[in-house]
Amino acid sequence: MLKQRLLTAAILLAVLLGALAAPSAWPILLLLTALAVAALWEWLRMTMPATARLAVHLAPFLLGVLLLWLSQQMLADSLGGLAAWFTNALARGLVPLMAVCWPILTLVMVLQARVDAPPYSYGLSLYGVAASLALWFSLAVLYITYGGWFLLSFMGLIWAADSVAYFVGRALGKHKLAPKVSPGKTWEGVIGGILGGLVWMLLSALWEGSFSFWLVMYWGWGVMLLLGIAVIALSILGDLFESLLKRRAGVKDSSALLPGHGGVYDRIDALFPVAPLALLLMGV
Repeated sequence: MLKQRLLTAAILLAVLLGALAAPSAWPILLLLTALAVAALWEWLRMTMPATARLAVHLAPFLLGVLLLWLSQQMLADSLGGLAAWFTNALARGLVPLMAVCWPILTLVMVLQARVDAPPYSYGLSLYGVAASLALWFSLAVLYITYGGWFLLSFMGLIWAADSVAYFVGRALGKHKLAPKVSPGKTWEGVIGGILGGLVWMLLSALWEGSFSFWLVMYWGWGVMLLLGIAVIALSILGDLFESLLKRRAGVKDSSALLPGHGGVYDRIDALFPVAPLALLLMGV
C-alpha cells in the first residue's frame, strides 16, 4: 500500500513539474482543468441522489468545456466580449464570494458536525460547482500572472503544513480537533502544521517570485506570517469539510481514481478555500 502510494505521488509530482516547466501555459491549464473536473465529479457523487446520476456526469463535463474555452480566451492576445465579461464576473463576484463562504458558511457546517444529516443536497452540489470553478480560475490566473514557481511554492505551503501536521499528530496528538468529522486530526497536529507551513514560507520567501516573496513585497514580513497562518487554517478547514461530506455519504475516499490516495478531491481539498483568498491577496 505504501509503495503504491509513493509511486502515485511520484507520478503526480512529475506530471505537475512537467506541466509547470513547459514553455506554453496550456499543459498546466489542462492539468488544472482535469483536477477541477475530477474533483467536482467526486464531490457530486457524495451530494447528489441516485436519481440524479446524469447530472453527476453532465455537470463536470460542462465545467470542463467551459474551462477549456476560458483557457483559450485567457491565453488570447486580447480578452474581449463575453469572455471579458465572464472573467470579470468571476474575479469580482465568484472569487470574493467563495473567499467569504469558506471561512463562514463552511466553518459553521464543520462546527455543527452533522454527520448523520442526509448526504444528498442540491445546495451543496451547487456549492461544489461554484467552488470548483473558483478554484480553477484562481489557480489559473495566479499561474498566468506570476508563473510556475509561484504556483508551486503556493502548493508547497499546503503540502508542508499537511505533511508536518500528519506526522506531529501521529507522534504527539492527544486532543481531538473535530472528533465527529475527522477523528484522526488533533490540535497538536494543527499546531505542528502551522509551524511547518510558516517555516516553508520563511524559506521560500528568500526565492524571488515565490508566493511568500510576493506576500512580503505587498504586505511585509509580519503580515505575511499572519496571512500564512490564515491560509494554513483555511486549508485545514477544506480538509475537514471534505471529511464531513465523506462521513455523510458513508465513504472512505471521494473515489479510487488515484491508487493509494483515494480520489482527486482527497488530494486537493485543502486548495479549495485557500486559492480564492490567495488571488485576492495578490490583488489580481
